[in-house]
Amino acid sequence: MEITDRQKQILNKLIEEYISSAQPVSSQSLEEKYSFGFSPATIRGEMYKLTEAGYISQPHTSAGRTPTDKGYRFYVDNILKERKAKKEEKEFKWIKEELEDEIKLFQLITKDLAEASSALAFTWNLNERIFWKDGWGRIFKEPEFKETDLLGSFTSFLDDFEKDIQDFELDSDFKVFIGQENPFNKSKDFSIIISQCTFPKREKGFLGIVGPKRMAYKKSINSINNLREILKHL
Repeated sequence: MEITDRQKQILNKLIEEYISSAQPVSSQSLEEKYSFGFSPATIRGEMYKLTEAGYISQPHTSAGRTPTDKGYRFYVDNILKERKAKKEEKEFKWIKEELEDEIKLFQLITKDLAEASSALAFTWNLNERIFWKDGWGRIFKEPEFKETDLLGSFTSFLDDFEKDIQDFELDSDFKVFIGQENPFNKSKDFSIIISQCTFPKREKGFLGIVGPKRMAYKKSINSINNLREILKHL
């Protein structure tokens, strides 16, 4: 199925609503909040087609819909197409002041990326074999982690990720792995946004965000992109 412009509008808003609320999204809530320019019946019909095509699914206990991996992939691919590099000098403004203290620099890079994206952030320096993570307080407040089984899966996922990243090779400068696309651990519940970058002293490494599939992709992608561009010019 080739998705139409109308279906794209509905799918994008449905995913953004789900990312924001963590609740299944109904056709009625979309109709009430957005001026699509077509009838509620049309929204219901298009959501049915999107469900049949595998972009969204309907939980058994809800009248609303949630994104599938295929839906997230469509949404993320469109964000990446529209991604434009831009330097945000007012963000991460401390970086140039901390170049002499390498350990502190990596701690602050990771901390600020976590704050800018409201997620669990990481940095990995290939040359120095330095790995930092930050943002635990934010990530564990996400509603997904009310389920203790998912919390255990996430910690195992991170353990595998930290171990395997030492030998990981990225085949492009920027990548988003959704659910079972993950090369580190075939978990269906988590996503990774990862970017190649150049740290001070021209050292190579990665910046990234890791968390549940219901993450703020646009905000996280922009935060990583801004930081990467700043680091490139140091």
